[in-house]
Amino acid sequence: EVQLVESGGGLVRPGGSLRLSCAASGFTFFNYAMSWARQPPGKGLEWVASIESAGGTDYADSVKGRFTISRDNAKNTLFLRMSDLNPEDTAVYYCSEGWRSAGSYPTGQGTQVTVSS
Repeated sequence: EVQLVESGGGLVRPGGSLRLSCAASGFTFFNYAMSWARQPPGKGLEWVASIESAGGTDYADSVKGRFTISRDNAKNTLFLRMSDLNPEDTAVYYCSEGWRSAGSYPTGQGTQVTVSS
């Protein structure tokens, strides 16, 4: 059974940084591309970033240059380093398997990120 547990969210001021983590189990993590997606308040799920099993990455234009996705295959963990945060980044953030995935595969419970002064 696929299990994904997101953590690391919180309240941060504009311009601040956070690092999200996603602990994965129940599948061969290192074989799969992984993605982060987010759901802003009152809006639908949107793709944020993806990383291939070999490490290639891709980002939504809205986060390019500010967010960095990475993975530790030895620890079955996915990360999202977020910097220069702004209020438009406020959302629940989810991880899942897949390339450019947003809602196509199971996710965890999500972690809330709130950017506010």
